[in-house]
Amino acid sequence: MELLFTIILIIASALMILLVLLHKGRGGGMSDMFGGGVSSSLGGSSVAERNLDRLTVGTGIIWFACVIALGLLKAY
Repeated sequence: MELLFTIILIIASALMILLVLLHKGRGGGMSDMFGGGVSSSLGGSSVAERNLDRLTVGTGIIWFACVIALGLLKAY
């Protein structure tokens, strides 16, 4: 069981790094390559950026749950 959580944690960590790098920064980002630069100038983010935000938060929750689970497994 501990091995499973460790593997999921490694995958989630790598995915988090990738997703954070895809986010748009001040001067644009790698997300522009995938349609992030098509957002309107009226404010608000594009659909691609919102979906990227949701995916990043979901991956972060999985990462956090794996860290907690591994901590509990190591404690007992």
